[in-house]
Amino acid sequence: MVEVRYFAAIADAVGKANERLDLPADATVADLRRTLSATYGSDLDPMLKVCAFLIGDELTRDGEMPLRGRVDVLPPFAGG
Repeated sequence: MVEVRYFAAIADAVGKANERLDLPADATVADLRRTLSATYGSDLDPMLKVCAFLIGDELTRDGEMPLRGRVDVLPPFAGG
């Protein structure tokens, strides 16, 4: 089980701030992207391609990064 938290535009796109997903113990960021696309539709794919994923204290876009515990899905933020 992985807790996924969504922020900003990605939260708006999926219609929630967080959820728990039942993913295999060896799931990766790429697996999460595929699951989210299958669940919320392929229109989410362009956004997922530019999102960063905070896993523990490590920020990544690497699809091979293993998931653990909680993942924050972070779209690009604008601002100064």
